[in-house]
Amino acid sequence: MAADSTDEELAAGWEASVASGKGDGDDVWSAEAGMGSPSASEAAQQSIAQAAVGSERILNQDEIDSLLGFSLEEENGAKRGGIRALINSELVSYERLPMLEVVFDRLVRLMTTSLRNFTSDNVEVSLDAIQSMRFGDYLNSIPLPAILAVFKAKQLDNFGLLTVDSNLIYSIVDVLLGGRRGTVAMRVEGRPYTTIERVLVTRLVEVILHDARKAFDPLTAVEFELDRIETNPRFAAIAQPANAAILVKLRIDMEDRGGRCELLLPYATLEPIRKMLLQNFMGEKFGRDNIWEGHLATELYSAPTTLRVVLDEFKAPLGKMMNLQVGDTLVMNATPDSKAQLMCGDIHLTHGQVGRIGQKVAMRVESPITQAAKKRVMEAR
Repeated sequence: MAADSTDEELAAGWEASVASGKGDGDDVWSAEAGMGSPSASEAAQQSIAQAAVGSERILNQDEIDSLLGFSLEEENGAKRGGIRALINSELVSYERLPMLEVVFDRLVRLMTTSLRNFTSDNVEVSLDAIQSMRFGDYLNSIPLPAILAVFKAKQLDNFGLLTVDSNLIYSIVDVLLGGRRGTVAMRVEGRPYTTIERVLVTRLVEVILHDARKAFDPLTAVEFELDRIETNPRFAAIAQPANAAILVKLRIDMEDRGGRCELLLPYATLEPIRKMLLQNFMGEKFGRDNIWEGHLATELYSAPTTLRVVLDEFKAPLGKMMNLQVGDTLVMNATPDSKAQLMCGDIHLTHGQVGRIGQKVAMRVESPITQAAKKRVMEAR
């Protein structure tokens, strides 16, 4: 009976599974099929790995060039970046000189006025860039033909370089010799510059150097004197090739004509006035200030001063001086030929002869005031 009941229960369970569509065969098939396919954990790991691979974006060639600093734009003279900015020897990292921007901005304004008077034409001068670079690299980058003017800064005891490109040379010659407006200046390549062209460019360089001296005047007195004119950069070497220099690029436009000129000052030339150039504004106190020294000296020389003419000095008891009465006589050792002393306070300046001019007593100075006396007066004031 027990066996029969068990068989009946198994049969009832089998019928129930067949009715529901799930049999032992299905379970066996699922198990056998599962042996050939990855498990759930392995499938999850594989999907994570695929997602990780998809998240790693591959850089294209432009991004690689930008990272390394090698691109066409940078080759054409733009600012370099990336690794190349660190290893490129042409780039010079040097301290910033804020006052140079003020000086060269003043130079642009002065040149605009001077060149209008020089050419009798509408001239516009603009400042393109102020940058640092090595002197040797600059000489190699000069587009030829060009005229290079070597000038000397007398007070700074060093040299500078002014480069005038061919477009500006032919434009200046055309303007000064009466060329028509609206026509492009004729440019003849493959020949040296004529004497007339060199003379006219020399006059242009002298005007620019004169304006440069006036631009530096509020800061310090510097006189720029033209030394020579060169057409070969090898003969215009004023510094070592590895020395750093400041390059100022100027653009000169005369309506439909014009060109560029570049002013180069080695850092060795600017070294004597480096502290002044480090100022953030004009007149900033930075150690010794020559501008205020000159202003103070001017005011001191114009200040009123009280002078005394001393004929003679003697000593007398205080009681006797207190008892002086009208009509008493004081005997001094001075004679008519004795020299009177000119005094400023207690400082002896000079001596002279006492006389009379009209109704006034006068003194004629017979020797100049010594430098030591001047210095003592300035210190006393």
